[in-house]
Amino acid sequence: MYDGQYCSVARSLEVIGERWSLLILREALLSGTSRFSDFRHNLGIATNVLASRLESLVEAGLMERDDTGNYRLLEPGQDFLHVLMAFGEWGDKWRAPDGPPGVYRHSDCGEPVALVATCAKHGELADDEIHIEPGPGVPPEYIASRRP
Repeated sequence: MYDGQYCSVARSLEVIGERWSLLILREALLSGTSRFSDFRHNLGIATNVLASRLESLVEAGLMERDDTGNYRLLEPGQDFLHVLMAFGEWGDKWRAPDGPPGVYRHSDCGEPVALVATCAKHGELADDEIHIEPGPGVPPEYIASRRP
C-alpha cells in the first residue's frame, strides 16, 4: 500500500496497476472475454499468472466468477472502460506511429467517440485549464506538509 498518500490514483494502482490486470480488463470490456481459456489464449499469459490476476480482480470486486467458472465484470469493472479509453487515446497519440489499432465508436450511429474533460458551466476544457485541489478525503496535516 502507498502509506501516507491520500490519492485515488495510488489507491487504484493497488488494484489494477499491474500490466496483466489491465490487459485482462481490456479483454473483458472490449472483447467480451469471460472464459479462463480464452483469456489465456488471447493474452498469451502463463496459467499461474492469469489465475492470480483474475483472483485479485475478483477479490477487489471488479469481477466475479460464476458457477460455470466464467468471469463476469461487476459495476466497478465495467466503469473501467473510460480508464482504458484514456490509456488508448494516449497510446494512439504517442505510441502508434501507423495510426490507432482500434477506434472507439458510438454503437448507435458509428461515429468516433473520445473522452473529453468538461466543466458543468463552461463545457469542454483544454488540459491547461484543469488543476486539482485537496478534497474532503485528505487530512489537514497532509495538506500542510505538502505546501512549498
